[in-house]
Amino acid sequence: MRITRFVAGTVSAGLLGLTPIAIAAPGHAADTWTTTTTATPSATGVTYGDDLYISVDVASSDGYSPGSTDGTLTLYAMEAGTSAWVPVATAANTYSSFYDVKPKATTAYKVVYSGFTDPDQGTYGDNYTPSESATFTIGVQRNVKIDNAKARMTIKGKIKPDYKRNKVKVQIKKGKRYVKFKTVKTTRKSTFQVRLPAPRRGNKLYFKITVPGNSKFLSYSEVWYTYSYRSTLTPRIAKLG
Repeated sequence: MRITRFVAGTVSAGLLGLTPIAIAAPGHAADTWTTTTTATPSATGVTYGDDLYISVDVASSDGYSPGSTDGTLTLYAMEAGTSAWVPVATAANTYSSFYDVKPKATTAYKVVYSGFTDPDQGTYGDNYTPSESATFTIGVQRNVKIDNAKARMTIKGKIKPDYKRNKVKVQIKKGKRYVKFKTVKTTRKSTFQVRLPAPRRGNKLYFKITVPGNSKFLSYSEVWYTYSYRSTLTPRIAKLG
């Protein structure tokens, strides 16, 4: 009897020209997920003039990464001696790494993810909160080239960047320790020379050449030695390693 009434009512509505009203399904707002940005450098220290790359991973609280076009990544730098973060590069997408990063002095870095808001706020859209990586520091060592000079038992050096009229420490090995031998100063062209003494025949003398570090540059050292064979009267000089 109930079925009969339902059909009759539907037919009556059709005869009266009434249009049934469709009831829309309830909408679903875009989800918002928190993010975590991790930046990993290929090296923690470089020689002045060399470069490195920084790989970046952005993860979200839904267990996935934001889409490649869902926001941007910006690399910020703060060089030693400064107090402000400066943007130095923006990645093409969130799956990018930063290549050919070439610090001119010891520098702190961080990577900032911009976050993303779905412009349509549609059923399948996602929003991502901004985040930034932990700060990391890349140490920079001066570019020091040391070689044999033309003068007998003498080594010469060239230092980059500018290191004019600055100290270069020369130490001699005594037992297991290196102790002070002498200190020389570079020229206005950031070069230096130092003459090393010859050992007794059949022995070796070891010398550590050090360009001291500071807040902007790491210390640099290498070891040279002088030697004299019993079969020759001419002492010689060479780099260790």
